[in-house]
Amino acid sequence: MRMRRHNSDSHDSSHGIDLAPMLDFVLNLLIFFIITAIFVKEFGLSVNRPTELQQSNSEGSSIQIQITDAGDIFVDNRVVDVRAVRANVERLKAINPETGVLIIADDAAKTGVIMGVVDQVRLGGIFNITFSTSG
Repeated sequence: MRMRRHNSDSHDSSHGIDLAPMLDFVLNLLIFFIITAIFVKEFGLSVNRPTELQQSNSEGSSIQIQITDAGDIFVDNRVVDVRAVRANVERLKAINPETGVLIIADDAAKTGVIMGVVDQVRLGGIFNITFSTSG
């Protein structure tokens, strides 16, 4: 009589890794990122770039503010601090209420300085702002 020996390894149920929990986790991550991406709003500043003809016509009647690469700010060819931009804009707006502002910034001017000047101009009551670059 021969006895048959059953090898317990042949009936082992662990032939692979169960991927179902990992797939559930990845699916939950995917859903989370899709939902959060929908609710993210990006805010920006809309800039209307004038044509060359509009720019040449508006330069005579606009308040010109120049920003150099060193961060110097010129209003009416005078060096002013960023905090003095608002007072100068209000003074020049009182002379001509329909005026706009032309900001001429150097290519290497810091964005923080430019945005500080834009904020001061808006606080001064002028919202018609045109941008130009120099250098």
